Amino acid sequence: MQRRALLLGTAIAGATVAAGVAGFAVSELLKAPEPIRTSDRGATGTPLIGGPFRLTNHMGVRMTEADLLGRLSLLYFGFTFCPDVCPTGLQTMADALDILGGAAADVTPVFITIDPERDTPAALAPFVKHFHERLVGLTGTAEEVAQVARSFRVYYRKAQLSADGSYLMDHSSVIYLMDRDFRFATHFTHESKPDQIAAAIRQRFTS
Repeated sequence: MQRRALLLGTAIAGATVAAGVAGFAVSELLKAPEPIRTSDRGATGTPLIGGPFRLTNHMGVRMTEADLLGRLSLLYFGFTFCPDVCPTGLQTMADALDILGGAAADVTPVFITIDPERDTPAALAPFVKHFHERLVGLTGTAEEVAQVARSFRVYYRKAQLSADGSYLMDHSSVIYLMDRDFRFATHFTHESKPDQIAAAIRQRFTS
């Protein structure tokens, strides 16, 4: 397996496209969500985290949650210009898959951008391949990204840094484990180690 290598100190450079989607509907979706509590359950007993989506993958193909059915999914929300937190989270996911060995074939790793202005399919394609050859990058319109982020209780907002328009994104850092029916199974924090994630997957889903 090709080792993923990405410089964590990559500089943020170049002007970016000005935001044009700060409408009421999107701003409502971007409000900080409630914290994740696995005790929060709907009428069926399923935690109220996750849901349907329609996004575009790093190859330009439209995808929905139906494309992830039949396998486990590890999901992470972030952005390609992130200098450290996102690369660390994605590397943790990739290392967990390495630890799983053959069992990793039952897990689809997914990266969902929270910066669709810059993270086009063309921008996602080389980025995801740095971490894992099976990592799926997903983007969409501002509204599509806001909707899926809201369903996973992901907080994010643009943090303007300079007059030239360069910016970073503030966001929550959580790795989500979804079951084969794309239902929430558990989540891991930024402090979780690859072996802990691998052990949780083995304990819950393998014999």
